[in-house]
Amino acid sequence: MEALKQGADALFILLGGIMVLAMHAGFAFLELGTVHKKNQVNALVKIMVDFSVSTVAYFVVGYAVAYGTSFFIGAEQLAARNGYELVKFFFLLTFAAAIPAIISGGIAERARFWPQLIATSVIVGFVYPFYEGIAWNQHFGVQAWLKASTGAEFHDFAGSVVVHALGGWLALPAVLLLGARSNRYRKDGSLSAHPPSNIPFLALGAWILCVGWFGFNVMSAQTLDKISGLVAVNSLMAMVGGTLVALVLGRNDPGFVHNGPLAGLVAVCAGSDLMHPLGALVVGGVAGAIFVQMFTLTQNKWKIDDVLGVWPLHGLCGTWGGIAAGIFGSKALGGMGGVSLSAQLIGTAMGAGWALLAGTVVYGALKATMGLRLSAEEEFDGADLSIHKIGSTPDREASW
Repeated sequence: MEALKQGADALFILLGGIMVLAMHAGFAFLELGTVHKKNQVNALVKIMVDFSVSTVAYFVVGYAVAYGTSFFIGAEQLAARNGYELVKFFFLLTFAAAIPAIISGGIAERARFWPQLIATSVIVGFVYPFYEGIAWNQHFGVQAWLKASTGAEFHDFAGSVVVHALGGWLALPAVLLLGARSNRYRKDGSLSAHPPSNIPFLALGAWILCVGWFGFNVMSAQTLDKISGLVAVNSLMAMVGGTLVALVLGRNDPGFVHNGPLAGLVAVCAGSDLMHPLGALVVGGVAGAIFVQMFTLTQNKWKIDDVLGVWPLHGLCGTWGGIAAGIFGSKALGGMGGVSLSAQLIGTAMGAGWALLAGTVVYGALKATMGLRLSAEEEFDGADLSIHKIGSTPDREASW
């Protein structure tokens, strides 16, 4: 029976890893559908190569930083317990690799290729697992201190803060250091229209992400006996809450409609195992409002050219999710309890602050040494031709 349980757990978390791996196709198509046609190939290549670099960095360094587990032992030892530790690594790798995929959307259309890969290796090798170890593996006694001080540990079941807020807050300094795309803002201060290049691809990316998110959230239980239908239903409710609010506030804009469910899912990750489904619906709706309002504000008023709105979507909605777990996870609002709003505020602030500092250091150092941005000519020609020497539809382009 023990061998059967071990095998079932390994299969369970492997399926979760595969579902979250599929989400990276969602990241790719969401970016592909948003950027100009001349940058579509680059969007696809970046996600694939970022994932590959992330895998090596997390395998060699990052997983050991977060969990103290080294893979530099014999294959026989690695295969013990049906290889559960290996498939757990695979599952958690897909979380880690989401960070550069998130950042990719913010810096699209004008970032150089190789500096971003260097940033990916540093972020996935150290920056992300450093905080991951604090939140999910009791590093440095932070969780014990929070429990002693507030009565509960910082709770982030599936990564509203650990993954999404970190990704969004890491992206913000990168976006600011790069500056806006050429001709995004006119000399008179008005906004130049940069509509999505392909709404069906954008929608496909959003749908792939939504489907994969149920692996992201539900399989965060990591063993079959801890699986929770509450997590699945709360994820669903937050998804539709974000969609409906984004539909109304976004005035039927398809970009907002397809990012609304993602905002809701980002926000519900932290407390999806604690909230009542109606609480999850509210959390998702608030996240949809945060995304629509803050995307509009950052683009139109603050002149922050965050192409896919990753800071509002992941950074701010992830921050809201960390805090919301302390509100809607309480028994007073129908939740499971065992969570402290104070602990949630402190843990969330620590994650956002660490990401903002680390992003500033990593991307600031790269800008000072290698440069982050394509030249004006390369940006005008597009990253597809400038970096990859081919467009997204070369046969059609050749016929012209």
